[in-house]
Amino acid sequence: MNFDLRLPIGMMFSVFGLILTLVGIFSDKAIYERSLGININLIWGIVLLVFGLFMLFLALKGGKKSGPPQA
Repeated sequence: MNFDLRLPIGMMFSVFGLILTLVGIFSDKAIYERSLGININLIWGIVLLVFGLFMLFLALKGGKKSGPPQA
């Protein structure tokens, strides 16, 4: 079986992280008054983006194995 679950997980988290990061950058600053001025969308967007890129890195690095496993 050649299905690596890290690839779709990495893609999903990267897309969600990118969207949330862009919302955090371009949204109105007034909506963050309830969170003491902390831009939650930007922070979690970056966290999701880093995690997604890390999973993509692991998927691409793990996919370079050549040959069947030896017993």
